[in-house]
Amino acid sequence: MDFKEFKEKIENIDVNDIENIDWNNMGSWPLAGRVFFAGLVFVGVLGALYWFNLKDLGVQYDQVVQQESQLKEEFKTKAFRVNNLDEYKQQLQDIEESFGTLLRQLPRDTEVPGLLDDITTAALGAGLEMRSIELDKEVDTEFYTELPINIDVVGEYHDFGAFVSAVAGLSRIVTLHDFEVVSANTADQNKLNLKIVAKTYRYNSGNKSKKRKKK
Repeated sequence: MDFKEFKEKIENIDVNDIENIDWNNMGSWPLAGRVFFAGLVFVGVLGALYWFNLKDLGVQYDQVVQQESQLKEEFKTKAFRVNNLDEYKQQLQDIEESFGTLLRQLPRDTEVPGLLDDITTAALGAGLEMRSIELDKEVDTEFYTELPINIDVVGEYHDFGAFVSAVAGLSRIVTLHDFEVVSANTADQNKLNLKIVAKTYRYNSGNKSKKRKKK
């Protein structure tokens, strides 16, 4: 049967014949009716296949495309790191050297008395009278220990500036905090009393190791 003949058979189908179709004996249907019904079944199967399978595959495809984009970005980032690996190693080496230099500037327990002597010398060199200098209670943190030093000196105002500059120039790391300037209550009205806390620091590798063991 050619297409023209099939088309004519479709056009000649009587609606009444469709209503009177014997669904229990499809073999008795005209060829055009059987072909038409088979086409409907085929379309229905394709629709069900899309709804139950292809639709999920489409969602999975979108997810894979998105994952592909993420993987490409990760690849670019890792490729950049690999290409700059030598620079990262050099930066790490520079950081380790800088860190080692800072550690060498932190006094060890045996060097604290010498540091007190250096601060006293700085005060006397600035023309100040040292009333007292004493260590306060240590303060432990995760990475370092603070060593507060209470300083009480008497002198003129501009001498305090020279003293602070001398302390800042010490070979050890020393920071100054909580200063208080009041009248020295002496016969010389130009004399002032400076109370200040100097802090130096010690690397606290021992405490860090203990905390790791506790975890």
